[in-house]
Amino acid sequence: MDQNTPRDETFTTPRERVHVALSVLALCFVLAVIGRGLSDSFTVFLKPISENFGWDRAQVVSVYSLTWLASGLTAPFVGRLFDRSGPRIVFALGLSLLGGAFLVAAHAQALWQFQLSIGLGVGLGTALIGNVPNSILLGRWFGPRLPTAMAVIYSAAGTGVLVLLPMSQVLIDRFGWRNAYFSFGAVALCLLPPLLLLPWRLLANGSPHVVRKTNTTAIETEWTLLGAMRHHTFWALFCTFFFTAVAMYALTAQIVAYLIDAGFSPLTAATAWGFSGIATIIGMLGVTTLDGIIGRRPSVLFSYGVSIAGIILLWLLQWHPNYWLLTGFVICFGSMIGSRGPLITATALKIFRGERVGTIYGTISIGSGLGSALGSWGGGLLHDWTHSYNPLMAFALVNVVLGMIPFLVVPALRR
Repeated sequence: MDQNTPRDETFTTPRERVHVALSVLALCFVLAVIGRGLSDSFTVFLKPISENFGWDRAQVVSVYSLTWLASGLTAPFVGRLFDRSGPRIVFALGLSLLGGAFLVAAHAQALWQFQLSIGLGVGLGTALIGNVPNSILLGRWFGPRLPTAMAVIYSAAGTGVLVLLPMSQVLIDRFGWRNAYFSFGAVALCLLPPLLLLPWRLLANGSPHVVRKTNTTAIETEWTLLGAMRHHTFWALFCTFFFTAVAMYALTAQIVAYLIDAGFSPLTAATAWGFSGIATIIGMLGVTTLDGIIGRRPSVLFSYGVSIAGIILLWLLQWHPNYWLLTGFVICFGSMIGSRGPLITATALKIFRGERVGTIYGTISIGSGLGSALGSWGGGLLHDWTHSYNPLMAFALVNVVLGMIPFLVVPALRR
């Protein structure tokens, strides 16, 4: 065990444990807002970059695809690094990569430079401050309340979208996309010194009660990565992550551009999609609350049903571009983006708990990264080939259905 994760500190009162636990939750929330907000801001940059260089949609979207491919493929290594080195090093590396990547992108002149910086750099940086390290750290503090804590973290994606997408559009309109990228990089690097000065020995320690209970259980199960990969539940969770991500990111990568093509102004499109952040927070907490009332499987299936309704409303917008349909889409689709994430994460951490949980969960998360990359890139290709958004909508609907199938057929996920 490294110096970042000692187990010898104690708390004199339960109130102290609660205070530190909430501080850890707040820290993870802020990091998730930064990571997801900055990575998803590319949906606003897509159109000006495409027009600046004359690239087609698939070429530009390939950058966004690489972001999520890099984030997904590196997730197991992030989990392993967290297990070995602790959160301070992982989070510091993440902020450093994000800052450097945006500074490089501000001076990019070729597609490969965007793919290297915004694609690989931002993808890896997002993974290092994203759901894998956050879930492991929160698991040390919240124990059985982890689904609720993860719902707060997953809702950070919505907060990031709400704040940074309209902000991105304003910065682009006033200063240009290059200066907007430079601003993002500078802010990320300025946050690095305060992060390093946090009391990491205390934050990484975990609640003694939760850690003691987890260690006792780990002795009984002692999962390894190979052992987990032989279990059908591992691949069921992997497939759920994969197909759901394909459906969501096939659309999210082009939503702002789609709304502009439908007749909305660029700022209206970015702001409307930004408000999906509020819907995401409400939906995330709502589905998690529903989980405690009617159970996990019905809650997850309900979320998929609402996502399907949102896609249908989005499809109708191209013929009837009005604010009623736009609001309905933002509420339905936006509220369910990532709503299944906290429940799937809690399920994975519960089944495969032990010393290697970071590596195992990180490997399962590859499904999300691969799905996000394939969805966004495939969506761009569909648009270029057909010059229509209708095949894109059908593609998303099929993958939503495929994503919910494991919860219909796999026994461990039906309970």
